[in-house]
Amino acid sequence: MDLKETEILGDSISEHWYYSSKAKMLEKVIGSISKSKILDIGAGSAFFSKYLLQNTPAQECMCLDISYPSNSQSTIDGKPIYFCKESEPYKADLVLLMDVLEHIEDDASFLKTFVEQLPVGTHFLITVPAFQFLWSGHDVFLEHQRRYTLEGLINVVKECGLTPQKQFYFYGLVFPLALVTRLADRLGRNNQEPESKLVKHHPLVNWLLKKICAIELHFMTFNRLAGLSVVCLAKKA
Repeated sequence: MDLKETEILGDSISEHWYYSSKAKMLEKVIGSISKSKILDIGAGSAFFSKYLLQNTPAQECMCLDISYPSNSQSTIDGKPIYFCKESEPYKADLVLLMDVLEHIEDDASFLKTFVEQLPVGTHFLITVPAFQFLWSGHDVFLEHQRRYTLEGLINVVKECGLTPQKQFYFYGLVFPLALVTRLADRLGRNNQEPESKLVKHHPLVNWLLKKICAIELHFMTFNRLAGLSVVCLAKKA
């Protein structure tokens, strides 16, 4: 996840509806696939890796992010987690790219580099922001290059030699609200001014949004229409 958003939410990140819902989505999508060793590319605060180490049978994780000041190591529930500035040899069962590809100018070449390094059978879980028409100052603030459609992400995944296994939009139930908000921003002020849309909501609002996303977890893999995020679980075959 982006470190800029970590700075905004601070210690409350695990309770924020957006991140808590995405973590539960991640856990549900990967299900019973092998995830003993996780490689988290562009990990930032390592929120999702830490969640998996705490809530699944995953045993260790390597977090890769150029923003780290130096290489370091820690533990989560007694399980090792490594923080690295540069890519190092690591045979992972599961690779996470949680909102990473949208930051990369040549997304396909970037992803292909890691696909070629890892063995057949490795799973990749990729999320990216959805729909270019939702572009706003939030994307400018986070230094995004683009937003994606489901078809667009699948094309990148296939180009890199991966076989998609699950692909869908997430945050579909809150999509109408987000769309109205973005349209209102465009009418009211400069929508391209760099500004994060991520805020700490009133506890009641946050609770309600979490409940809405919890409902979506039951049918999310069937959503090919719309959402705020595009999700793809793919495998190197």
